Amino acid sequence: MNTPPNAYITVYTESNPNPNSLKFVINQMLVSEGNTYDFPDAQSAEGLSPLATELFNFDYVDRVFLMNNFVTVTKSAERDWYNLAPELKKFIQAYLEEGKVVVSAPILEEPLAGEDEPEINSKIRNILDEYVKPAVESDGGAISFHSFEEGTVKVLLQGSCSGCPSSTLTLKAGIENLLRSMLPEVKEVVAEEV
Repeated sequence: MNTPPNAYITVYTESNPNPNSLKFVINQMLVSEGNTYDFPDAQSAEGLSPLATELFNFDYVDRVFLMNNFVTVTKSAERDWYNLAPELKKFIQAYLEEGKVVVSAPILEEPLAGEDEPEINSKIRNILDEYVKPAVESDGGAISFHSFEEGTVKVLLQGSCSGCPSSTLTLKAGIENLLRSMLPEVKEVVAEEV
């Protein structure tokens, strides 16, 4: 997706539970709604997202996540947001005002539930979509269903959730308790690495 050149762009930041991530919210859509682009390193962004590739030129940027109207940047732990946030905000705003390309290649979409998929998988997806995804997205991250096997639900965490110190607590005290209370087949929830 591209932004029109010279468009009036506003960027503001929102903190989240991960002290090394910051959500940069833009006043327009960056990618098609619901699509997520998670780049754990510079190599993964090459050829897919010119914006993410340029963000990785900042030596403190460790991860870039794009979704809807925001960019979540994860920095190296030894650096402080105090000076970095204004620099990144200014860069993102200028980049978008110039009408540069945000993403240049399609993403691999999360597989949709098939007719032969077990009913429990569909129930888990529905619970995650209704109760969990909105909260995770508001924190600058994303969660998606990976698999269910022998009582264990595996989920993928992206954006600010990836590497967040409180993600284990969120998984166990929040998501696991919710799924266990609604689906007796669920015994635990674990994060699958992206």
